[in-house]
Amino acid sequence: MAVRDTETEKGAEGMTGHEVSEVLPEEERLRRWRLVLGGDRGAEGTGVSLSGRDLAMDKALAALYGGRDGGGQPRGGRRQGGLGGSAPDVARWLGDIRTYFPTSVVQVMQRDAIERLGLSALLLEPEMLEAVEADVHLVGTLLSLNKAMPETTKETARAVVRKVVEELEKKLAAKTRQTVTGALDRSARVSRPRYQNIDWNRTIAANLKNYLPEYRTVVPEKLIGYGRAARGVKKDVVLCIDQSGSMAASVVYASVFGAVLASMRSLDTRLVVFDTSVVDLTDQLDDPVDVLFGTRLGGGTDINRALAYCQSKISRPSETVVVLISDLYEGGIKDEMLKRVAAMKAAGVQFVTLLALSDEGAPAYDHEHAAALAALGAPAFACTPDLFPEIMAAAIEKRPLPVPDPETGPSGQGPR
Repeated sequence: MAVRDTETEKGAEGMTGHEVSEVLPEEERLRRWRLVLGGDRGAEGTGVSLSGRDLAMDKALAALYGGRDGGGQPRGGRRQGGLGGSAPDVARWLGDIRTYFPTSVVQVMQRDAIERLGLSALLLEPEMLEAVEADVHLVGTLLSLNKAMPETTKETARAVVRKVVEELEKKLAAKTRQTVTGALDRSARVSRPRYQNIDWNRTIAANLKNYLPEYRTVVPEKLIGYGRAARGVKKDVVLCIDQSGSMAASVVYASVFGAVLASMRSLDTRLVVFDTSVVDLTDQLDDPVDVLFGTRLGGGTDINRALAYCQSKISRPSETVVVLISDLYEGGIKDEMLKRVAAMKAAGVQFVTLLALSDEGAPAYDHEHAAALAALGAPAFACTPDLFPEIMAAAIEKRPLPVPDPETGPSGQGPR
């Protein structure tokens, strides 16, 4: 019998099978296993028959993960879903799963439907877009379909994308501004600070040579303090984003962060996207939705060409942070790419390489290029949206980056 997607079932019921067996009575445990296993044979194995809401939930799951035809009979051969080919049928199914499952599970099932059943074309119809549960992955799919999207659908698609972008901004903007502003303030050091503005960690480190063992104390001849960043003092930030198809979620998050950083007066932010060509979207940073619809997901990759463009825009290397977001599969000239990174770092640029900017960890990536960048002092690693403000703060302050634990993702120290 076919076993359904375990992530979906866990989200739908809130527990794994192991957890269920520990805390639920036998009847409820069998009911949940019946929903997990699906199909008539599932009923035989558990002795449980479904009715009412459970039966409707089972039908919604079977349409995507089951192996029955429209009449409920087992299909022969390869397992496939049964949502049908028309937009009304799919829209009805989308409404059903939103009724029976929580949002996080609905989003997983939508992604599975698009991947398993080839429903991308139906997303070009407005009634479909109005029925879906919008998330980062759906935005990525819509952006990949942007060129094929009819005019009647584009307005609805933009509304869906804007909803996701606004939710991300609410979640990420405040922490980003607070963290980066603090880093800018700390980077404006003063040598005669007020007592409340003394940076004690740096002051002690700078005066260790003045340690008096008999008194077990350090004489602070030189004080280092925090200073408020002057209004005219700026850091330059360049976000260089790979827009190949595998980087869809990263493009969405990077566009939101780019808009947030561009709204800060102490930063001069530039956003560049690339595949085999390079597009500067800086003039659209006031609206990340415009940025996203200015991208073109898919195609090849020429990192060297993109870095050459970014390098040409750097006028204050010691005050510049370059963030390359890419899986590092270089279709251009590898040696030239590495030489550009080395040259930028030698000039004083803080160079950050992110294999992904998403909640999903690192995608497949070029381990050889990651190791080469790590050898240049530019470790490549996956970064979650929650960690990104800390990454930017560390780069602005020119201190070691808070690289995630190698056990939870690549750390840039070469292939694991």
